[in-house]
Amino acid sequence: MSLQPKCLATTVGSLPLDDAREATQLILTYTPQIPAWVQLAKRPQEGMLIQFNQGLPGIRVSDQKMYFDTEVPEFNDEVSHFYEDYLAAIDNHSPNLDPFSLTPEYAEGFGALIDALNQSDAKPIALKGQVTGPFTLATSLTDEKGKSVFYHPQLRDIVVKTLALKAAWQIQKLHLFDVPVIISLDEPSLVGFGSSAYLGITANDVQKDLNEITSFIHDRNAYVAVHCCENTDWSILLEADIDILSFDAYSFFEKVLLYAAPLKTFIDRGGILAWGLIPTSNSEYIQNETTSSLIDKWESHVEQLALKGVDTTKAIEQSLITPSCGAGSLPADDALRVLELLQGVSRELQRCHFP
Repeated sequence: MSLQPKCLATTVGSLPLDDAREATQLILTYTPQIPAWVQLAKRPQEGMLIQFNQGLPGIRVSDQKMYFDTEVPEFNDEVSHFYEDYLAAIDNHSPNLDPFSLTPEYAEGFGALIDALNQSDAKPIALKGQVTGPFTLATSLTDEKGKSVFYHPQLRDIVVKTLALKAAWQIQKLHLFDVPVIISLDEPSLVGFGSSAYLGITANDVQKDLNEITSFIHDRNAYVAVHCCENTDWSILLEADIDILSFDAYSFFEKVLLYAAPLKTFIDRGGILAWGLIPTSNSEYIQNETTSSLIDKWESHVEQLALKGVDTTKAIEQSLITPSCGAGSLPADDALRVLELLQGVSRELQRCHFP
C-alpha cells in the first residue's frame, strides 16, 4: 500500500477536548482523508509523558512525579516479565501485542476512531497514529535517584522497545482498514539537543533509537513520521531512516532550509515533508491568517527549495499539510479555526496542483 501525499491534510494529535467522540468527529470532518486518533489534552493520563508509559516495568508515581524505581524488590521480576512479553510480541508465528495495547484509560481517542471508521461507509486514504518519541520520553523520565533514563542502558532499552511495540499494536489495528498507516514519533525535546541539558548525547545516539523503532514500524508495512515542533539539528532526522519529516513550517522553515543538502537527498529518496503550515502557537496568528495568506507563504517556501536545487514537482507531490503542532493547549475556538484553515489550505492546494 503506497501513500500518495499530494498536499493532503492530517493533524498532529491533540485537541483541547475531553469527549473522544466529539473530537473524533471533528477530525473526520476536517481531515477525512488521513484522520489521526485524537489525544485528549484535558485528560491527565493523555499527556505525552504519561500516555505511553502503561506497562513499563518498575514505573512508579509519587507526589505527582513518575519515575522508575529500580531498587524495589520486585523490579527484576517485572523486567523479566517485560522481556517475556516482548519476545511473545515479536514472535513471527503468533505475535501477542496485547500487553502493549493502548487502553481507553490512556488513549480513548484510539478506540473512538476505530469505532467511527467501522460505522462509516467512507474510506480514508491513510490512517495516522502516534507515540512519544524515544529521545523525548527517555530524557524526560528518570530513575529513583533523578538520573535521566537516557543515560541508563537497561531502562533506555525498555523505553525504546515499549514505544516500538505500542506502535506495532496500533499498526495491527489500523491495518484492518486496508489503507496505508503512518506512525508519528513526537520529539519536542529535540529542540534542546546539543545543549548542556543533554551532555554526552550524540546524533548517533538519537538516530540509533529512532532507527530501532523505525525498523520495527517498517517491518509491519507502515510509514514513520517524526515531528519536532521547534528548531533542532535537522540533519539528525533527515539522515535517519524515517519517511516523513513533520516540522513547524510557519515559524521555522528558514531553519530547516539551512540543511539544504540533506533535505534534497531526503526528498530525492522519496521522503515526505509534513508542512506545519497552520500556526498553533499564537491566537493572533491563528485568527488573522487566511487560507490565501498561508498558501502564499507555502508557495514562497517551495520557491526557496527550488533555489536550493530541490525538484519542486517532487516536493509538491511529496507534501502533507498539517498544523504546526498539536492544538491541545489552545482555546476551543482557536483549535476549531486551526482545523478550518487546515482543511481550506489543503483543499486549495489539491485543486491547484492536482486537479
